[in-house]
Amino acid sequence: MKTISILTIILGLGLLTNCEQKKDDPEILKQILTDYFDGISTQDLEKLNSLTTSDFVLFENGVIWTNDSVVTIKEKYSSFKGDWKFDNIKVNVDKSSGDIVYFNQGDFVYNDTIKIKKNWLESATFRKVDGKWKMNFLHSTVRK
Repeated sequence: MKTISILTIILGLGLLTNCEQKKDDPEILKQILTDYFDGISTQDLEKLNSLTTSDFVLFENGVIWTNDSVVTIKEKYSSFKGDWKFDNIKVNVDKSSGDIVYFNQGDFVYNDTIKIKKNWLESATFRKVDGKWKMNFLHSTVRK
């Protein structure tokens, strides 16, 4: 009888463990975020679109952006170079959705002469689409 009780407990724990929602690797979401900002830097619309859902939107300080508008705004400068550094990154991810909150520091050079440094507080959400992770929302607020 004691053996049956122990076996029942072990099987019950095993079933509970299998019922938990499995988590995906947070590094995948971090890489998508990094790749997205690389795409902004190189103004690669195809890359940006490959990393985001079809309904992707970026909110930045009250302005709504799409991948098209992110690339188009950069075209007004004869040259643009951007370098972003992320820190205080916190990632939550499960089987089909995830989010990241982080600080972002950007160093920019416009038209080879104008240098700007900015700091943001940002968050991004992700969805798994056809088995592949995509960013579907990015929110950015300038840090004071």
